Amino acid sequence: MGRVRRNKSYKLTNIYDRRSREVPFNAEVAEVEIDNPLGLDPGEKIVAIRSIRGDPLGRLHAHHQIDEAQYRGGRAFQNDWERAERGPQAVDTTREYVDGAGTREPVTESQRQAVLRLNRVERELGTDGSALVYDVLVLGLSMDQIGELRAVRTQRWNDYFARRFRECLDRLALIYGFATETGTKRASQCR
Repeated sequence: MGRVRRNKSYKLTNIYDRRSREVPFNAEVAEVEIDNPLGLDPGEKIVAIRSIRGDPLGRLHAHHQIDEAQYRGGRAFQNDWERAERGPQAVDTTREYVDGAGTREPVTESQRQAVLRLNRVERELGTDGSALVYDVLVLGLSMDQIGELRAVRTQRWNDYFARRFRECLDRLALIYGFATETGTKRASQCR
């Protein structure tokens, strides 16, 4: 009986390629390199797909309109905002049931620190810069929508808001320590 020959075009690496081949009709995605959570070596990277549909900061980063320091500064601001926010929270089923209104949870130290950082950000960016950063990073508005809210609907205003937002991201990168004063030229113009 003869020996069975293997197909030489067979590649073992394709077995572990788990990227989705089909995306929903209205999906907006971008490929991004992230740390491999299953990697044995530190710093090992894998390619993942990130949805950028409702994420203006992720869209700007995916299209290389902002750099890594600006992106990380914006994400740090969003993280502080979420930590400091005291909105509706999920029901904790592990706690003892008490009939009647529950008491408010005390303010944690991480919430207090987040509020202090947000106050510093507001002082650094000023009123207009803080409002612009809030509109984009918290509410997820586009520059067109920001122009409509401010009753200015021309392309020149959209360009101004985009440029101003990038300046504020430079300042956020400085505040959160992702950039240095010499590494950014526009950060001093943010005020």
